[in-house]
Amino acid sequence: MPHSAPLRILVVDDHAAVRRAVCSLLRRQPDFCVTSEAADGLEGIQKAQELLPDVIVLDISIPELNGLQAARQMRQVAPQSEIVFLSQHRASDIINKALAIGARGYVCKSHIASDLVDAVRAAGQHETFLAVG
Repeated sequence: MPHSAPLRILVVDDHAAVRRAVCSLLRRQPDFCVTSEAADGLEGIQKAQELLPDVIVLDISIPELNGLQAARQMRQVAPQSEIVFLSQHRASDIINKALAIGARGYVCKSHIASDLVDAVRAAGQHETFLAVG
């Protein structure tokens, strides 16, 4: 069943080109609203607390606090926000750590075009989505 209001999304990635591409992809979805962007873990935590987005798309390799550290704090300041990790890492220990923190999704950067929209939509419905193969 679709979410009645658009999903409010925060995108956190330190690479401006990746962030722009992710935001552009998500903004093309009529049921998504990218409310803000952040370039590092600390800014991401601040915006998560301020905006209480439905879904946070979070890169693991970001400055200040890495994505895993930032996610732990985001779970405290915005507990209703679901987290979808973006990463170039496919190592199962990193994926398991992400899920242990409470992430709803994990998408390898090579799968952004094919799987990120589905991962965000699943997270918005409190379902888990992994695209790591």
